[in-house]
Amino acid sequence: MTDDGVSAESYVLLVLASAGYFCFTFSWFSLAAFLVPVIEELGLSGTEAGVVTGAVQLSYIPLSLLSGLVIDRLGARRALGAGLFVVGVAHLIRGFATGFASVLAPTLLLGVGGTAVTFGLPKLVSDLFPAERAGTVSSVYTVGATLGSATVFAVARPLVGQFGAGWRQFFRYGGVLVVGFALLWVVASWALWGRVERFGADDGDQTFARASIASDLRSVFTHYGLLLLVVVGTMRLFISHGLSNWLATILETRGMTPALAGTLTSLFVLVRVLGIVGVPALSDRLSTRRLPIVGCGVAGTLGLLGLVVGTSLWTLSASLLLVGVFAIGGLAPLVRAIPIEMDGIGPRLTAVATGLIFTVGEVGGFLGPFTVGFVYDRTGTFAPALGTLAAASLVTAVVGYHMDEPSDSERDGPSGGSAGERRPSGPS
Repeated sequence: MTDDGVSAESYVLLVLASAGYFCFTFSWFSLAAFLVPVIEELGLSGTEAGVVTGAVQLSYIPLSLLSGLVIDRLGARRALGAGLFVVGVAHLIRGFATGFASVLAPTLLLGVGGTAVTFGLPKLVSDLFPAERAGTVSSVYTVGATLGSATVFAVARPLVGQFGAGWRQFFRYGGVLVVGFALLWVVASWALWGRVERFGADDGDQTFARASIASDLRSVFTHYGLLLLVVVGTMRLFISHGLSNWLATILETRGMTPALAGTLTSLFVLVRVLGIVGVPALSDRLSTRRLPIVGCGVAGTLGLLGLVVGTSLWTLSASLLLVGVFAIGGLAPLVRAIPIEMDGIGPRLTAVATGLIFTVGEVGGFLGPFTVGFVYDRTGTFAPALGTLAAASLVTAVVGYHMDEPSDSERDGPSGGSAGERRPSGPS
């Protein structure tokens, strides 16, 4: 056990859960990586392709808040196992798609499983680690998510075709592997859970009774600092999904080969790790969450405008670096970690607070790729859509400027308590 009371088993569970997040994003972005051949084989229009690539985000909109409420009551361990199993099955089914409807339905199902993974991870961190380490620890599983999406772009188009396999086989085998990992998580977490130190608040008064649910919802919907964070999360997802799902296609329309476009898209995802690791660490060092949000928003705006006017490989690469490191990578762990630190939210309401962020945020996550596809269908160019993404990043900076520090944002919340006062409660 470390000096701060964290057991070795907690780190094992964190690494396994991060690998689970890798599996989820690997499955999710497999469709974006193969978007061009999927469009050609299934006969999808640009608008239909935008709907399908945004379908995971679409499923988050009605389910995120409900998923958060359930996870706060049932716990992270069960949520992660069930979510990964659903993701694997859905990804397997996508390999048998024959048209728009048959690829859309399992993609929506994949999103259902994804909500359990997305909100189960912050809950896991709030259970296993002290609040003051939430930002750094959240970076670990966020890196797992980033590596998952980066890996699929790296291996899908450039390598799979060399072995005579297509997107259908890739989806089917990938789904089987994710189901297998879900079973591994169930066994490993069951064996280790009783030996970990728990930092989370006592959830004994959280039930499925109407009064308990209403109290939790009232706490998050009336928390001013959390509502501002919802705006930040929405803009981040609008940019992230809008650009990530279409970047390979955007680059191909500028004359790049599929291999080069796929490689650059993969690198764009990988550079987010710099922001995921670096921005929270700098934020901890400076003891501020507000200023890094402002800086990330400004950097993202400059990068997206650079994509509009840039023509050379180096200019495009530098622009993607700014967007990936700051507007997407740097904000990702902060959005997930800040609710744990907020007075009035804390570990007790971590999952439902994160659920609220994604309930609204995934409206932006869906509208991002949909907007890019819709505008391209009508203008024949991606420049206007990229300008819209730049405006969203500027909104992030403005909202961040008006935010308070998490511990100052809500002093009188009835249910979250002071995150800084948590102590390990012992194995449970």
